[in-house]
Amino acid sequence: MDDHLEELYGLPALLFPKSGEEARTVEPDAVAWRIGYRRWEEEELWDETFGRFCTEVDISKVRALTVGSWGDMEDTDSYEVVQELLAVRDRLPALRAVFLGDITEVECKFSRVHQTDVSPLLAAFPALEEFGMRVGVRDDQGETGGTLQFPALRHDALRRLTMQSCELPVDVVRGVAASELPALERLDLWLGAEEYGYCCEVADLEGILSGARLPRLRHLALCNSGFQDEVAAAVASAPVVARLEVLDLSKGTLGDEGVAALLSGQPLTHLKKLDLHHNFISKPFRQRLREALEPAGVEVDLGAEKSEKDEESIDEDRYICIGGLTTWG
Repeated sequence: MDDHLEELYGLPALLFPKSGEEARTVEPDAVAWRIGYRRWEEEELWDETFGRFCTEVDISKVRALTVGSWGDMEDTDSYEVVQELLAVRDRLPALRAVFLGDITEVECKFSRVHQTDVSPLLAAFPALEEFGMRVGVRDDQGETGGTLQFPALRHDALRRLTMQSCELPVDVVRGVAASELPALERLDLWLGAEEYGYCCEVADLEGILSGARLPRLRHLALCNSGFQDEVAAAVASAPVVARLEVLDLSKGTLGDEGVAALLSGQPLTHLKKLDLHHNFISKPFRQRLREALEPAGVEVDLGAEKSEKDEESIDEDRYICIGGLTTWG
């Protein structure tokens, strides 16, 4: 994921053109507009670009927005961006999808992308169906680095929620777990790892794993985790799994212990897909997974086959796929 998003809400992504004439040749509801030039290439501030966008495009028809670089993201969070969106909420009646932080590793290290309290956006756009973001590690020492906030809330229209992180704040995990999201069909949480300051525990996921507030959930991703075996063990008996079509425990430190828990837990043969790519699973356990699930029609993604050298060191130096200093992949 070294590139910007290619689509959002089923619409192809398009950088807001520099020329007003170019903007008028595109139907406002036919694309997911990205606001924010590549870092160091911008010719104006983010709010200036967004102001032009609101003038040159009929934003009453816009359905999807992605927020790119808002300047020096290492020293500023997305507060001003959120405020700009809130200021024009009455002019965006068709808006159904927002992604904050469509920023590549080249533009800003993943761990340095700062977010803010995003709950006002969900309150201001009750018809929003998709909401996502990339967020880095909290900067407790910095003067202006922000911390993502997501207090428990209710949203009746949201169908997809995505939080990509190498250290998702524990209060955010708890906020999501305590939220009432009756329409949510897909939840993607990249939990992170201890070396980036991660402080969440399996108990913090209880509200998600019970599924009580997520009656329509069909796709659950609890991934990029430094305690993926423990997550797998909790998932093995989680009530929400029975209604899932896709279970994603990829990008983390999953090993044989986690797989053993999955295989000894509730049946997974109803799934359409089990995604475990980027893992530390030995060949025997990879084979056991395939034998248990593939005959039932489950697509099992275990990623690339491991070399003999990888097999020999499989329990050494486990790491998450997307960390503070890694590139997207």
